[in-house]
Amino acid sequence: MKKYFLINIILMVLIGCSVGPDYTRPTVTVPSDFKELKGWREAQPRDQEIRTKWWEVFDDPILNTLIQQVNVSNQSIALSESQYRQALAQVQLLRANYFPTLGAGASFTRANSLTSTNITENQHQVSLSASWELDVWGKVRRQVEAGRATAEASFADLQAMRLSMQAELASDYFQLRTLDAQKKTLDDSVAAYRKALELTQNRYNATVAAKADVVAAQTQLETTKAQAIDVGVQRAQYEHAIAVLMGKPPADFSLAPSEFKLPPIKIPVAVPSDLLERRPDIASAERQMAAANAQIGVAKAAYYPTLTLAGSLGYLSTELANLFTSPNYFWALGPMTASATLFDAGARQAQTKQAMAAYDGTVASYRQTVLTGFQEVEDYLAALRILDDEAQIQNQAVNDARESVILTTNQYKAGIVSYLNVVTVQTTALANEKTAIGISGQRLNAAVLLVKALGGGWISTDNQKIIRDKSGRIIWEENSDD
Repeated sequence: MKKYFLINIILMVLIGCSVGPDYTRPTVTVPSDFKELKGWREAQPRDQEIRTKWWEVFDDPILNTLIQQVNVSNQSIALSESQYRQALAQVQLLRANYFPTLGAGASFTRANSLTSTNITENQHQVSLSASWELDVWGKVRRQVEAGRATAEASFADLQAMRLSMQAELASDYFQLRTLDAQKKTLDDSVAAYRKALELTQNRYNATVAAKADVVAAQTQLETTKAQAIDVGVQRAQYEHAIAVLMGKPPADFSLAPSEFKLPPIKIPVAVPSDLLERRPDIASAERQMAAANAQIGVAKAAYYPTLTLAGSLGYLSTELANLFTSPNYFWALGPMTASATLFDAGARQAQTKQAMAAYDGTVASYRQTVLTGFQEVEDYLAALRILDDEAQIQNQAVNDARESVILTTNQYKAGIVSYLNVVTVQTTALANEKTAIGISGQRLNAAVLLVKALGGGWISTDNQKIIRDKSGRIIWEENSDD
């Protein structure tokens, strides 16, 4: 009878039901195409996916080196990675509840029986004990399900943090290069204005120009010098920000000025439905839904009784030398206990309602995350399209302004116009060149943000290669076929 009793218990555990709803991903409204994709150049077949190292599309070796350092040394990524390892450990902790708890003990007792014989005896005992809470209603299964989904959400959060830090560094880098270009333009203007001042001074010495022309030329020169110096403030701040993103003190990092070149911006854009798999924040929100759904089952399992099986075996003897012999062996199965809460003033019902409400909240959060993802892609597609049109017009304005400077300077040399006209057209030309450079920087920043909005090079699949450092910390993750 005991044998069949144990078999029945094991079968109950193995085929036991899991209370609560099984998870199914809620539906979301997905457009067939992006509105702002109209007129966007379609990617070639080999460019349908953004590569894992998405920053290489900008073809800047310095940027490539900087972002690789971010992947290894950024402290925000390290924090997120440690949280992911915590989540994995939590899953392992929850899975331990599938198995019985084993314990061992040893004791020695010396006591007087207090009978008529008044004999004092020693008692030696060595034993193993086990206690097992049977997962008949699937509470542990639901807890493990929730823990696993939470760990998967944490992994997606890690990827989102890595993508965010990569994009932030790329954005800061391009802003710094934009300032380098503006500094070069201002330095070139200073050189040109210095020559203009010499021309005006010579004309004044020859009594051809008025003193006011010399003062105007001097003022313009000094003003432009001040602007060139002022660019250094913002540049230093971006350089410091890049250092911190790479996990370095700002004092240990410097980035030499470099010529600014606007690379061709060709970013493949897939259909909107792919965004649900490409964006790590959407993947995280979806996994959080799965975890919240499993918690409903955990809450409902509280309505059912808990079954616990205990047992022990060991050796008991009054003589230590003969302790581990067959006559001194003992075992016990039980007790098997069942306990259930009969009245809790609605606590379990409230916990179930709380779990269901939390799930509804994660559904709303998931759908909002998806909508935000669509919005961001549309925003940056529109930004690139509009900035491209603006850049073409602004470049034409720069060319016209440069021609105006040449014509007006020649007119001044011929004595047709005053030097005030030269200052005006030079100021206009400089402003247009700075605006053109600023637009180029905005286009690069929009391109970086578009890549981020598209999920970068991360794809939610199992075909991944994990690279760890010596301590086991994840320092990089990429598709194994990349």
